[in-house]
Amino acid sequence: MRTAVVRRRDGYEHEVEMRQHRLVIDEPEEKGGTDRGPMPAELLAASLASCTAITVEMYAARKEWGLGTVEVAVHFTEATTDVPHTFDVQITLGAELSEENRDRLLTIAGKCPVHKALKDQDVVIHDSLEFIEDAEDED
Repeated sequence: MRTAVVRRRDGYEHEVEMRQHRLVIDEPEEKGGTDRGPMPAELLAASLASCTAITVEMYAARKEWGLGTVEVAVHFTEATTDVPHTFDVQITLGAELSEENRDRLLTIAGKCPVHKALKDQDVVIHDSLEFIEDAEDED
């Protein structure tokens, strides 16, 4: 099982650790953060964008289709609870493809694992809570 670990650094600023990689997540100042990194919802949009790009590129490579420049922009709207509600995925390619190949790439884009997880009603999330002695609270 793969793991992502998040540790609070300061206020809402957190460091995310995945394998040997680290990144910072935060909230913007208007939400009480220091804006030292993207918000979690932005990271979710980035996950969808990058997964879509990689899925399309892998498929095109197998088909030996040149794509040229590949750019995927994900625009999202938030519901009133700051939860992403709608994702609009815009794929831009630098190469001309037939209409049939463009249609196929759009179908394949919708099969990226993040896209499928966001659409899948059977995604299972198990929450648990554990308490540890916090050295910062000791005097």
